[in-house]
Amino acid sequence: MKVLVTGHKGFIGTVMVPMLLQEGFEVTGLDSDLYRYCTYGDGMVEVPTIEKDVRDVTKDDLKGFDAVVHLAALSNDPLGNINADLTYDINYKASVRIAEMAKEVGVRRFLFASSCSMYGKAGDDVLDETADFNPVTPYAKSKVYVERDVSPMADDNFSPVFLRNATAYGVSPRMRFDLVINNLVAWAYTTGTILLKSDGTPWRPLAHIEDISQAVICALKAEREVIHNLAVNVGSNSENYQMIDLARFVKEVVPNCEIEIAEGAGPDTRCYRVNFDKIHRVFPDFETKWTAKMGVEQCYESYKKFGLNRDDYEGIKYMRIAHIKHLIEEGKLDTNLHWQI
Repeated sequence: MKVLVTGHKGFIGTVMVPMLLQEGFEVTGLDSDLYRYCTYGDGMVEVPTIEKDVRDVTKDDLKGFDAVVHLAALSNDPLGNINADLTYDINYKASVRIAEMAKEVGVRRFLFASSCSMYGKAGDDVLDETADFNPVTPYAKSKVYVERDVSPMADDNFSPVFLRNATAYGVSPRMRFDLVINNLVAWAYTTGTILLKSDGTPWRPLAHIEDISQAVICALKAEREVIHNLAVNVGSNSENYQMIDLARFVKEVVPNCEIEIAEGAGPDTRCYRVNFDKIHRVFPDFETKWTAKMGVEQCYESYKKFGLNRDDYEGIKYMRIAHIKHLIEEGKLDTNLHWQI
């Protein structure tokens, strides 16, 4: 199977691509490589690449593929503050346009990296795929809009799949330090403080990027009737946590650190618990291999190995919003995030 992975040089993509290759898929990547100066650790596996912004994709880029795995997105809401239309244009409009073109040129499967964040402000209820959407952020809203507009495209020759990923974590060559587990461990390791930016009560489902990648592999391998126009939560019932639980895991793993609630922190409006029964029904081979505690341990060992310091993850090297602003100031990117060099 020939698979095009958009965003293959991102946080999830750099972990997913080697797993796809190991399963025997023929992989091509498509990425503007926005974070080309931000590689963490030992580097990444290279595959044939179309270096292009998702807003500039053409039908010719999509011809000949059996499936598209669409990961590419602005994953950090503050990036939208640079240009208010960016999240809408990249995460929503470009995604729908790629799906339309993929269908037109004969791509049979379109796997969309959706998100449990669509459930948004939900309180303590445990939500399955039939729950109402209540997105809080532009990022989450864009996922709702893509599902809404791509689902009706399904027909005998085109099968969209909406993989609603739990909050991701884990070590990657394109590391994200803004994600809750990665961030808490970074603070603990470099400062001795486990800094909670909410009051610790919000619920969140967690999934390691390898488990998210495994769900994609299951969806690519499954029979068409199993995945046709499928929306499924990706994660595990046992991996719903309150933020204070995650902080306690960090305290158990990282020596000599204490939990601290940020000044003025209140309950985060993003609060949701998610049911993951469906993914195990539709993909009997799918199982999550990681727990949040294991993710804390993985991050801690990695930060020790590579000597992470606070200036790295709080500065322009790895903080994505700061890095992008720096590239704009240097004239390497314009305010629409197109390369100028």
